[in-house]
Amino acid sequence: MKKRNYFTRYGEVARKVLEALLDKYADEGIADLESTEVLKVQPLDRFGSPVEILRQFGGKPAYLQAVRELERAIYQVTA
Repeated sequence: MKKRNYFTRYGEVARKVLEALLDKYADEGIADLESTEVLKVQPLDRFGSPVEILRQFGGKPAYLQAVRELERAIYQVTA
């Protein structure tokens, strides 16, 4: 996933958030990546509050779109 340049279209903080989500998914198998509640736990909380993180994506709709694309990319890699 990381080698496919998926993250290059995002700013530095947004890219790090997506990488942390991917790592968390790989380690723990997060059931629902789209829940903004995940932004409150480690290691994602180090990037700021959920509101601050959502701003890095341009708002909640853009964050959710990025996460959906990440989920699709994960399933394409594993399929």
